[in-house]
Amino acid sequence: MFDALAERLESAWKKLRGQDKISQSNIQEALREVRRALLEADVNLQVVKDFIAEIETKAQGAEVISGVRPDQQFIKIVYDELVQVMGETNVPIATADTSPTIILMAGLQGTGKTTATAKLALHLRKQNRTALMVAADIYRPAAIDQLVTLGQQIEVPVFQLGTEVDPVAIARQGIDRAKETGADTVIIDTAGRLQIDREMMGELARIKENVKPHDTLLVVDAMTGQEAANLTQAFHEEIGITGAILTKMDGDSRGGAALSVRRISGAPIKFIGVGEKVEALQPFYPDRMASRILGMGDVLTLVEKAAEEVDLADAEKMQEKILEARFDFTDFLKQMRLMKNMGSLGGIMKLIPGMGKLSDDQLEKGEAQLKQAEAMINSMTVQERRNPDLLASSPSRRQRIANGSGYKNADVTKLVADFSRMRSMMQQMGQGQFPGMPGMFGGPGLGNAPGGWRGQKGGPNKKKKKKKKKGFGTL
Repeated sequence: MFDALAERLESAWKKLRGQDKISQSNIQEALREVRRALLEADVNLQVVKDFIAEIETKAQGAEVISGVRPDQQFIKIVYDELVQVMGETNVPIATADTSPTIILMAGLQGTGKTTATAKLALHLRKQNRTALMVAADIYRPAAIDQLVTLGQQIEVPVFQLGTEVDPVAIARQGIDRAKETGADTVIIDTAGRLQIDREMMGELARIKENVKPHDTLLVVDAMTGQEAANLTQAFHEEIGITGAILTKMDGDSRGGAALSVRRISGAPIKFIGVGEKVEALQPFYPDRMASRILGMGDVLTLVEKAAEEVDLADAEKMQEKILEARFDFTDFLKQMRLMKNMGSLGGIMKLIPGMGKLSDDQLEKGEAQLKQAEAMINSMTVQERRNPDLLASSPSRRQRIANGSGYKNADVTKLVADFSRMRSMMQQMGQGQFPGMPGMFGGPGLGNAPGGWRGQKGGPNKKKKKKKKKGFGTL
C-alpha cells in the first residue's frame, strides 16, 4: 500500500537536500516530482492541481526554522497538506441517542460489501456494542448464505427472510428484531449492481426513506483509484452518504482513492479494509495515513493492533523474564504467534518508523526464517525450551532437533547462538544499556534498517562504509 507513491515522493525530498533554504527556483523540481507521484498514484487531476498549488504557496511563505533543513521543512508541508486533503480527523461511526443505531451499507458488486458488513460488525463487537446484521441483498446468488456464514464465524446474529421478500420489508423487520433482542446496532447489507443504475438507486432510496439510517456507508474498491472518488460523489448526490469504506487497500492500490474521495465527494473515509480476514478493518485516520505515505510508519495503529492481542498480566510477566534473562524458547514462540495474529510480517514492519523500506525479498527471508525457527522450536522438548543453555552444551540434542525439524545441525546451532545473544541484549536494554543490536537469524538488526537509529547522523556505532544488508533484523 502506497509503496510506489512513497518511493516517488522521496525523490522529491532529494531535490532539496543540500539547499540552504526553500526558494522559488529550487522548489520547482521538487514540486514536479510530487505532481508526478500523485498522478502515477491515480489521484484525481483537480485534486493534484489544488494540492500542488497549496504546497507551493505554503512552502514559499514558510519561515525558516533554525536547525531544520529545507527538505525536512518541505516534508512537513506535504504531510500537513496530505492530512488536510484526506479529511484532517477520524470520523467515527454513528451512535444514536436511542438504540438501535442503524447503518446502511451500499456499493457496487465486487467491492467486498458483504464482507465489509461482517468486518464492521466485528469491529463494533470489539467495542462492546451488540450488532445485528440484516441480509437485504436478495439478488446476488448466495449473498445471504455468505452473510450467515460470516455471522457464525464472528458470533454476530444475522436476520434474513430469504430472497422472495421485498428488501424494504426485510430492513424494517430486521430493525424490529434488533429492538426485541436488545441489539444496539443494526447493519443492513443491501444489493449491489455491476454499475450504477436507476433501479439500484431507487431501491436504496426506498430503504433509506423507510429505515432512516444514522450512517449510510458506501463500500468502494480502492484499486479503482480516482474512479472511487467519482463513484462516491455519484452515490452522495443520488442518495446522500455519510461516509465511505475503502476495501482492498492491501492490494495493488496506488493510493489515489484515499487521496481523492474526501476532496471530490465531500464524504469522509471512515474505515479501510487491509486484508481478506474478518479482522482486517481499521478506522481511517488521515494523519496516520499521511505518515504511512511518507514512510514514517504508524506506531499508534501498531500499538492498537498489539493491544487487541496482548494480555496485560502476561506482558508484565514477560517484562520480568526479559529483565532477569529468563526469556526462553517457549516465550519466543508465544511472541511469534502473537505477531502472526496481528497480521503479516510485511504489514507490521510498514507500521514501524524506518522499516517501511525493507524490500519484499528481505521480508520474504524474514518470514522464511521465522517459520524455520518455529519448526526447530517445535522439535525441542519442554525442558529444552525452558532452558536454552541445555542446547548450547549438547551437540547430540541439537542434532536430534535438526533431524526432527528437517533442517541442518548448523541451523539449530545458529538459532541457539542468536537466541542467546538476543536474550543478553534484551537484558542489557532492560537495565538501561544500549548495546550494538545483533541481527537475529543472521540479519542486520533494526538499528541497521533504512532510517534506523544506527544510520542516523551522529548515531552510535557510526561507520563510514555501508555494510551490505543481508537477511532480516532483530525482532
